[in-house]
Amino acid sequence: MVSSLSRITDEELMLLSSQNPQLRFERNANGTLETMAPTGGISGNREAKAISYLLTWVESNELGEVFSSSGGFKLPNGAVRSADAAFVAKERLGAGWDEGADEFFNLAPDFVIEIRSQNDSLKKLQEKMEEYIANGVRLGWLIDRKNKQAYVYRADNSITQFPADTILSGEDVVPGFKLVLKRLL
Repeated sequence: MVSSLSRITDEELMLLSSQNPQLRFERNANGTLETMAPTGGISGNREAKAISYLLTWVESNELGEVFSSSGGFKLPNGAVRSADAAFVAKERLGAGWDEGADEFFNLAPDFVIEIRSQNDSLKKLQEKMEEYIANGVRLGWLIDRKNKQAYVYRADNSITQFPADTILSGEDVVPGFKLVLKRLL
């Protein structure tokens, strides 16, 4: 089982996750465990929609691969994070990426979507988005359902806030991908 909750290894995190499939865990950069409460039905639906829209676009244009919130990414700072939806460009995955052991990806996704559920702290999600960008994520959407808006984070450290009637863009990270924000609110 887990040797210490103050510093958890990749193997311990994977084991803990597999033994508790009803929970979601992440590891902070300092090695401590973070538990995320399950979302409600509406938030779960919005996550599924985000993944579906992104997956459909990425696969139809052969851009790379899409991952759900159960896929862990080991960031350069040592944190293991899982976005509600994540995209990695095909040229970054390499041949045989999906063969062998099912481990955390040792890279930052190119694009992430986080959807704020009713119980999520906006400040905490904003900090998570900043961590993603600081560790190599090129584009991130933070969908704030509670306030009916979105924040777009970019690799140049710019953050743009958009109202509910916006059409979000994958910019040059997920070329051609567009999504009506209201569909995720």
